[in-house]
Amino acid sequence: MALSEDLICRMLASETTRRKAFDAIVKLYGERLYWKIRYIVLCHDDANDVLQNTFLKAWNNIDSFHKKSKLFTWLCSIAINEALDYLRKNKNNSTIDISESPSVSKTLMADEYFDGDEAHALLLEAVATLPDVQRTVFNLKYFDNMKYSEISEILNTSEGALKASYHIAVKKISDYFHLHE
Repeated sequence: MALSEDLICRMLASETTRRKAFDAIVKLYGERLYWKIRYIVLCHDDANDVLQNTFLKAWNNIDSFHKKSKLFTWLCSIAINEALDYLRKNKNNSTIDISESPSVSKTLMADEYFDGDEAHALLLEAVATLPDVQRTVFNLKYFDNMKYSEISEILNTSEGALKASYHIAVKKISDYFHLHE
């Protein structure tokens, strides 16, 4: 039986039910968070590592969750920040040089965990060329169909800045596809 977010939050408040609540969080949100992370870091193994770091950070900071936002929004914020931190630590992977990018789609197509087609791989390759923030905004808006207000809460930035980042990202992706026709 899946627990509601409200019940999970109440269970988190009690030391006796906190572990069970957190296990429910992992089951309820693990896959959704994995894909948010995966679209940022691209590699399955890296996404798994970042997801584990996300849950570890959430567990260690569970007392700082004050229900000002939804639990998933809070977790998503942690996941995205962990993914961006991962990219910063491995700066050579954070953006892809267009001259090297064909290896991204080939790598994705060879990845047993990637279930997209060549067009999807090419789109991810184009997205990988974007700077970190534009990539994140594009992923949240395009792949997750999130509202700017939700993204604003997660990334702690204005909706206007997000709209500008998204439209610049779309333009760069469009230009990328025109270069690779």
